[in-house]
Amino acid sequence: MKRRLSAILAADMVGYSRLMATDEEGTLSRLKRLRGEIIDPEIEKAGGEIIKLTGDGMLVLFDSIVAAVDAAVSIQEALTAAEANTPPDTRIGFRIGLHIGDVILDGGDIYGDGVNIAARLEAQAENGGVMLSDDAFRQVRGKTVLTFTDLGELTLKNIPHPIRAHKVNLGPQVANVIETLTGAKPEIPAKPSVAVLPFDNMSADREQEYFADGITEDIITELSRFPELMIIARNSTFAYKGRAVDLREVSRDLGVRFIVEGSVRRAGKRVRVTAQLIDAASGSHLWAERYDRDLEDIFALQEEITRGIVASVAPQIELAEIGRVLGGRDVDFSSYDLALKASAQADEALRLGSHELLATSAETAAQAIEGDRRCALAYDIRTHAHLYMYLYRWGGDPDKALLEARNCIEKLFDIGTSDPRAYTRRGLVLHFLGERDRSLGNLRRAIELNPNYAYGLIMLAWAESLDGFSEEAVEHAKLGLRLSPRERESVLSHAYLALAQASFATGDNIETQKWARLAIQMHPRAPIRRALMISTCGFTGDLDEAQER
Repeated sequence: MKRRLSAILAADMVGYSRLMATDEEGTLSRLKRLRGEIIDPEIEKAGGEIIKLTGDGMLVLFDSIVAAVDAAVSIQEALTAAEANTPPDTRIGFRIGLHIGDVILDGGDIYGDGVNIAARLEAQAENGGVMLSDDAFRQVRGKTVLTFTDLGELTLKNIPHPIRAHKVNLGPQVANVIETLTGAKPEIPAKPSVAVLPFDNMSADREQEYFADGITEDIITELSRFPELMIIARNSTFAYKGRAVDLREVSRDLGVRFIVEGSVRRAGKRVRVTAQLIDAASGSHLWAERYDRDLEDIFALQEEITRGIVASVAPQIELAEIGRVLGGRDVDFSSYDLALKASAQADEALRLGSHELLATSAETAAQAIEGDRRCALAYDIRTHAHLYMYLYRWGGDPDKALLEARNCIEKLFDIGTSDPRAYTRRGLVLHFLGERDRSLGNLRRAIELNPNYAYGLIMLAWAESLDGFSEEAVEHAKLGLRLSPRERESVLSHAYLALAQASFATGDNIETQKWARLAIQMHPRAPIRRALMISTCGFTGDLDEAQER
């Protein structure tokens, strides 16, 4: 007998006996075709080894759990697409369970608790779904753009202790197989859902089709880095390629609230890319941009345009969601909607200089957490509120507010997160606790997880400007402004403040005054901006402006 630590994939065909009873030869023929064209090649590509086959299932071992999860998702997406035109009552679908653990190989067979757990998780998965144990999830977290739903502890047959499980959040084409079988449309989820339709190639040159498709795929991939968004998989949205579509119909078919669409047109050595973000329910255009560029390095151009689109779309969606919540009447707020309301209250509190409204924001966020302990936005806003209570010395005990901010953000990490927003907020808290190295480490980790996160870049620049990294601060602040020039004023003001502080540190008084002036315009009630301007005016002799500030 040979022991081996492995990633274990257990797969089982749904409704095998029923389909065999209905059409034995046809079912076997289709199953063999799907295995030969999809299942086995995807396993081989990911480095998997099929250890055991049954009539309707298999056990597969991988050296990497990340590779196993990627293979499982690819299989489910490809199977769903392949069976899309098959009558619903005869479609072939699989459930997949994943675990990482010790297994025993003996004479071509496989044994052990790891195998049993993977098999029991598979039995709990949805048709077309992928479920994995907490042990597997901890190894995958932060190493994939996929998102997951925590299912809590499950009692599994013949497993002596409860097993915590997680479901992979797949696009509607895969995750809603059951709804498809019953003919029901997928419901629009609570958190923002986005479909990126294939960009149209408006050029006479058909080779630009690849460029248009590449931009679309990159936008889908990069938007998937934002955990607060649900992004529809490529296989689902590319079904609309080359078709004139009604966006409201797309919204209903895919279960999304927002749609990104665009076009590519080449003329000589120039290329024009247009993109727009649409609220599918109302049909209103929330954001639009045009990019005119020289077509020199096509890959660098594709990356530049993708980053610009992605970094602009994410904050515009958040603003639209806040507007939706604030404009609603008699709404039964979900935890997510409560968190959005808390975010709006916090912004308004800082704009007005209202201690009472900021405290209300913290309480609203606490209500959201009570409803969903994994609501990352609620933890973020509650931490944000307490952090500013400390900064502005509001309330009876500002130092206690800073400790409350730390406790709140650490609770989010206790339940497990790879959210760049959480790393950014923890970095800010650690900065004020005097743990500057850990602070910068967390802020930089946020950008590693999502290089398109404009707010994270701006707050990293702010911290770097205070910690002596002036050159890096200027680079990151300007990149944040370029990526998301339409951010909220409270965010833009921090970019200008970072640039002012970095310029002040290098002795460039003219640049300091320029950026400090913009920072004050954006956030007039924040005292540090005025103090910086007054100090600089002392060096330049601009006493009238110093008096004005």
